[in-house]
Amino acid sequence: MARFHIPLMLTPALAVIVLLFGGGLLMALLQSVGYVPSIGRTDFNLEAYRRVFGSPAFGRSLLLTVWVAGVSTAVSTLLALIAALALRRAFRGKRGATFIFQSNLPIPHLVGAIAILFLFSQSGFLARLGHGLGLIHSPADFPALVFNRYGLGIILEYMWKSSVFIGVILLATLQTIGHDYEDVARTLGANNWQRFRYVTLPLIRPGLLAASILVFAFTFGDFEVPLLLGARYPSALPVLAYRLYTNVDLNARPEAMALSVIIAAISAALLLAYVKLTRGM
Repeated sequence: MARFHIPLMLTPALAVIVLLFGGGLLMALLQSVGYVPSIGRTDFNLEAYRRVFGSPAFGRSLLLTVWVAGVSTAVSTLLALIAALALRRAFRGKRGATFIFQSNLPIPHLVGAIAILFLFSQSGFLARLGHGLGLIHSPADFPALVFNRYGLGIILEYMWKSSVFIGVILLATLQTIGHDYEDVARTLGANNWQRFRYVTLPLIRPGLLAASILVFAFTFGDFEVPLLLGARYPSALPVLAYRLYTNVDLNARPEAMALSVIIAAISAALLLAYVKLTRGM
């Protein structure tokens, strides 16, 4: 009986995950292959996938989503690495600096997106402040960081949140490995860059890559931030799927579900890569 103790304890939580997430994914998969009885479509086919892959909107949305996720992840990783290396050192006020650095962790992405909207839009606080100080002729002269085709406002929000998430993981990793290896390298004549390049970076690389993959997977499949801060066209893949799903023409429902399945498949592949990396750590 003891051997079944842990599986039995996990059964309620697993049942919720299987029924809600698994059931929703199964329904999405069925509708993506044409099975939508509510509108009289019961024939299984791949027409929705052909229309999705053949649509110019899909290609543009995919490029935008990869661009936003890639740039925000890369910049966040760099900022997190710099912050973790700085906070690792002993200095006066380290506890306060660490607290301030981690202070945005409990803030939801939705709140961060609204803050970016209020601060960086052409009718936001910074635009009005610049106009009031005489730096620009009108708020409309402020750079269009929000609702632009390159997703700059979206990237700003993800950088603000993700850099702290990755930084906390890196800081914990650095504290775990300690200073012994670097001290040995220092005694052998290695300078600061050589210690970082050949000692510190290889030690933290698994954790760095794992955290970056998690952030990329999240930003790739996130919905509310691109919806609030992104342009109407092109839009991120999750936003495109939402708009297809809420289309008054229910015949667009299979395309929305096909797009959702594609996003889920890409996210699952990224999570499998994360699991593989963490097992090798």
